[in-house]
Amino acid sequence: MTDPDTSLNAGRRHRELQALHDDPQVDVLVVGAGVTGAGAALDAASRGLSVALVDRDDLAFGTSRWSSKLVHGGLRYLANGQFAIAHESARERDILMRRTAPHLVRALPMLVPVHAGTGFARVAATRVGTAMGDVLRVAAGTGTDTLPHSRSIGRERTRRLVPGVSQDGLYGGIVSFDGQLTDDARLVLALARTAAGHGARVITRCAAERLDGGSATLRDRLTGESLELRAGAVINATGVYAGDLVPDVRLRPSRGTHIVLPSEALGNPAAALTIPVPGSINRFVFALPQPDGRVFAGLTDEPVEGPVPEVPEPPETDVAFLLDVVNSALATRLTRADVLGAYAGLRPLLDTGSGNSADVSRRHAILTSPDGTITAVGGKLTTYRRMAREAVDAAVSNSRLLAGPSRTATLPLVGATGPRGLAAVRAPRRLVERYGTEATAVLAQADGDPEALTGLARGITPAELRFAVRHEGALDTDDLLERRTRLGLVASDRQAALAAAEEALGH
Repeated sequence: MTDPDTSLNAGRRHRELQALHDDPQVDVLVVGAGVTGAGAALDAASRGLSVALVDRDDLAFGTSRWSSKLVHGGLRYLANGQFAIAHESARERDILMRRTAPHLVRALPMLVPVHAGTGFARVAATRVGTAMGDVLRVAAGTGTDTLPHSRSIGRERTRRLVPGVSQDGLYGGIVSFDGQLTDDARLVLALARTAAGHGARVITRCAAERLDGGSATLRDRLTGESLELRAGAVINATGVYAGDLVPDVRLRPSRGTHIVLPSEALGNPAAALTIPVPGSINRFVFALPQPDGRVFAGLTDEPVEGPVPEVPEPPETDVAFLLDVVNSALATRLTRADVLGAYAGLRPLLDTGSGNSADVSRRHAILTSPDGTITAVGGKLTTYRRMAREAVDAAVSNSRLLAGPSRTATLPLVGATGPRGLAAVRAPRRLVERYGTEATAVLAQADGDPEALTGLARGITPAELRFAVRHEGALDTDDLLERRTRLGLVASDRQAALAAAEEALGH
């Protein structure tokens, strides 16, 4: 069953906009429906505040859908001596995996292969790092039933986990475990729908053209109508675009690129291949197996100069770099022809005035402008909840709003339940991993038509497209193929599902 209060669709969007025209006042306006904005909307709404969450495009339109899909415990921050950030990451990972979204996050083995030329110092540093990761896991309260402890493994076990790894001089590997999202865009969607279930008005295709600490001018991009909205507090969660609305916010966007590879090109790996970047002690390229039979290999960390694009394009230099690093660990060399697609996301890093983008801290910042606007920037996907909570804390304190304490550390998202509950859902495992307890409601969208349960591409069915239109706020084919299903990452997959997507919108 799907709780109708959590359902987002074109009809509800129209009603919510009309309600704001009739009474243009809310406690909290959140601008930007990425992971931080959707998280802030949920945090505020679950405290009993009236909330409007708006975005000029769609849910998860920006950086939040371009991640590595990892919910990681912060090992790279340990290498930089950033122990507080690492511990925060481990705690937030535990919350996602065990309490709020266990249906969307699974344990993923991360393999660092050890070859004859790896060098003792590199092996020792890696093993010490993974052991410290175990300490972080224990400190966060995450048991080995959720994330197993790290270990050293032999040559044959290494080959079984990643059959495509180079055999020349292979001794074995070091395995640690981290969290992997089924889909980062689906996490954003679950946050927004859960916020809607707590009364938040979630309105996409609604641009904030002007804002200050107590008001905003909004424009419906579908009709062109404008609305002057009054708010007790305004939270700017627009990521790399934050400075467009609040000019005193200065960011240094950094581009992270991934390439999409066929799983069979790496021997259908069961673990993520972790490959050190030559010349760096704390940068790695990850080849991450996905549930749909693809592998995402990334990522880069390059500064971006000039105007921020609406949809970043991955340059060929990034693609070539990733191929080179991945090939350094493989038995069979991949070529550009093996790359099925590529994507790039921009990290909204706070401008600290020095250092390259790879060295800029990933710690988030909650900034209050002179006019009272609260801007949340920096951070990373894993710690979205902490950043969202702090933004709402600032809104409540600065504007003296009457609100209860944050509840999001224990508040399950739509579809969430424990392992036993998920195992009892009578639906294909692929659907349970994407929808949790709502998987049976997705099956019901077939309306008795068996063709609606037939896979179009990568297992995605017409029933899922219908569910996205009726309950997940999809308004056009791009919403369906680029964000609700991610078929747009590979052009042939998108084309295979386009006709069904058009049909679902009119169904």
